[in-house]
Amino acid sequence: MNDIRILYIEDEPGNRMLVKRVLEAEGFAVMEATDGLAGLEMAARMHQDLDLILLDINLPEIDGYDLAKRFRSTPGLQEIPILAVTANVMHGDRERTLEAGCDDYIQKPIDVDQLPDQVRAALNKDRS
Repeated sequence: MNDIRILYIEDEPGNRMLVKRVLEAEGFAVMEATDGLAGLEMAARMHQDLDLILLDINLPEIDGYDLAKRFRSTPGLQEIPILAVTANVMHGDRERTLEAGCDDYIQKPIDVDQLPDQVRAALNKDRS
């Protein structure tokens, strides 16, 4: 899995550090963006080398819903799997992330034991 590159867009430093540590321990390469616009720019620049986007929904300036829609309408980014990562767990929140263009939903607080398997499942779904 050393060749799997993940972009994690998250404004909270503690969450970024935790996810990066867990996924890199599993052999994934993790790049980080601290806000949506930086994430969009990074994804557009490296789209050919990007395998998955982990996307926090509650971002400042541009939220994850709008960002997912932008990814889905940007050539080169349309097919990259997006996993929403969010504390939004009210009725309809999961559906809203899927409607925005995310492929699946990971609930916060993140279960570090399940996270690598959730990432692998999203990558395998994309390849099947």
